[in-house]
Amino acid sequence: MKIAIAGATGRIGSQLASLARAQGHEVVEIARETGFDLLAPGGVGDALVGVDTVVDVTAGPLETAGEFFPTVARNLGTAAAEAGVRRTVVLSIVGVDKSPDYDYYVAKLAQENVYREVAPGVVVLRATQFHDFASQMLEWNTQDGVAHIIDVPTQPVDTREIVSLLLTLATSDSAGDVDLGGPKVENLVEQVRRLVEISGSDVKVEAAEAPASLAAGAMVPGPGALLRGPSWEEWLATR
Repeated sequence: MKIAIAGATGRIGSQLASLARAQGHEVVEIARETGFDLLAPGGVGDALVGVDTVVDVTAGPLETAGEFFPTVARNLGTAAAEAGVRRTVVLSIVGVDKSPDYDYYVAKLAQENVYREVAPGVVVLRATQFHDFASQMLEWNTQDGVAHIIDVPTQPVDTREIVSLLLTLATSDSAGDVDLGGPKVENLVEQVRRLVEISGSDVKVEAAEAPASLAAGAMVPGPGALLRGPSWEEWLATR
């Protein structure tokens, strides 16, 4: 198949492009680094001609997410429809439909809704946080020797599982929307404390208040989700 990947130079996109090519598919890399502006109407030009499936794994900064995600969805979804693309696969996040108090999730839900309005054959994969989310939170939220970490349950998943499922959805006519998570629920504060312990760092980890929806478990998938891959501790042991 011919698969266009929006966000192809990013973390998930680059893995997906490699896996797709390894399985014999032709890949069109849609990214700013490859000459495309997804925030501009017509920004993909004629790159989608002959494409079977478009996969959106783009990522936007928190500060502009409310504009970024719906705009990209409208521009890319419209272009896909006009080019005769048959299928659109969107990577989203578990809990976006349960978190009106968290702006980034509100933006991701808006992205999903715009795609459903304008794009052909939309399938949404909502995944939980990646395994290295805890280390990112430690890096982003440490100041003067103290890490303030939101107190939330998570169920982190291996990025390889996300990439594999994205490709399955991109190449299957029968697949529908799906939620994906790892096999075990974790507490983010305790994960960060574990990382500090392993590193021998003297950073103090303090629990911080989270948006109510996230604290109540919005980041954890429901009973119908697929659970795949190693647990966070198993993944950590390989690092």
